[in-house]
Amino acid sequence: MNIGIIVYSHTGHTLSVAQKLERALKAAGHTAEIARVEPVTDNPNSSGSVELKTAPDVDRYDAVIFASPVHAFSLAGAMQKYLSQVSDLSGKKVCCFVTQALKWKWMGGNRALRQIESACRAKGAEIIDSGVVNWSSKMREKQIKEIIRKFSAIY
Repeated sequence: MNIGIIVYSHTGHTLSVAQKLERALKAAGHTAEIARVEPVTDNPNSSGSVELKTAPDVDRYDAVIFASPVHAFSLAGAMQKYLSQVSDLSGKKVCCFVTQALKWKWMGGNRALRQIESACRAKGAEIIDSGVVNWSSKMREKQIKEIIRKFSAIY
């Protein structure tokens, strides 16, 4: 299966999880690649609208995994902008995960997942699974391994 891992990462944490996931999917015999969503100005505290420098095309993938950090208790603006521009996800198996600095997923992680899932469903996607990595939690490595295990088993 040809799997695209579409990632916006501000600090590199989300990207590091995506890279581990990419390696696991390749080890399982899939074609997997990371494609980056990049804003023109990468400042999560800016109050203006987000403009994207890169916006990966999802049409070439059989399945897509979306990954983004949580910013201000919500899905990062760059990923929100990207998902608003995606034309169609009909027929695509989609998984998503978010990373957040705070220890508990109810502190923005759950909301960001609802936002990413809702945006994908609005484009016709079938959401298969999702997860949150709490970066400051002692359980972080376990959460990463669980996302990799679950997502690898799906495809």
